[in-house]
Amino acid sequence: MPWKEDSLKKNLITGGAGFIGSHLAEELLRRQEKVTIIDNLSTGSIDNLKNIKTNPRFSYHIDTIMNEKLMKQLISECDTVYHMAAAVGVKYIIDNPLKSIQTNVRGTEIVLESASALRKKVILASTSEIYGKDRPGKRTFKEDDDRLLGSTKISRWSYSCTKALDEFLALAYNREKKLPIIIVRFFNTCGPRQSGRYGMVIPRFINQALTNKPITVYGDGAQTRSFCHVKDVVDALLSLNNNPKAIGEIFNIGNPEAITINSLANKIIKRSSSKSKIIYVPYEKAYVSGFEATRHRCPDITKIQRLTGFYPKYNINDILDSTIEYYLEQ
Repeated sequence: MPWKEDSLKKNLITGGAGFIGSHLAEELLRRQEKVTIIDNLSTGSIDNLKNIKTNPRFSYHIDTIMNEKLMKQLISECDTVYHMAAAVGVKYIIDNPLKSIQTNVRGTEIVLESASALRKKVILASTSEIYGKDRPGKRTFKEDDDRLLGSTKISRWSYSCTKALDEFLALAYNREKKLPIIIVRFFNTCGPRQSGRYGMVIPRFINQALTNKPITVYGDGAQTRSFCHVKDVVDALLSLNNNPKAIGEIFNIGNPEAITINSLANKIIKRSSSKSKIIYVPYEKAYVSGFEATRHRCPDITKIQRLTGFYPKYNINDILDSTIEYYLEQ
């Protein structure tokens, strides 16, 4: 029996021309749902939509989420809002502190205000930056862990604070207004289409390797990170949206397998057959004086695993191979 237009699930993705948002849009369309996106293309790209622009169940608006009138209209026409629009990347946050704060706080307020008035579900994208600084003996973080932040003079912590305020706002709307919300904290989502322009390490290393330029490792390279394929992240998002028990909760989304940045650089050199050499750059030269780096940050995904059965299908080699292939095609 053919689907009926009125019976389709309708989704709005803010920041839908971005890296994660565009992959999410593709998967929702593949599942025969309707998708509308809004993106001002500050960090997203219209090229990310080239595979879906002509899909009859897809529409897009090149505009800002600060446009309250448009946001109310778009939210009124959907069932679920995936709020992905945000200032992203450590470098972008440091270079654009005021714009980042305004976008992350007021933009989320607009989404939540309209969604609450119209009784629409919101899935709010947050970040592992919530957890903040290193602490002795701790590498893995779970959703109810304390936060530990540096001075307000260190620009990078503004991102953690704005996303924490987003979470507080969403939880307040849930408790006081009964707005159905789900909060997800991403840990280093990677894969095809991710840009290295805003400090994302894997695409930056791959671009350097494919052009045989030196791979610039910040710090000593002994710091560890956990990388999760964007396809796994999308699967996790959709599994949470389909589970009523996720409402009002916070979930880490990531891959619990960690790797040092040195090992990551060497893997990329090997898997891309590159002639690049590794050089080391102090954080102060890469960013700004007084920059505070985190040594270790790995997600505890027990909570989402217990609720939905989610566990990443793709390992670091899969992530690197698919991303290298993407950049070679470009």
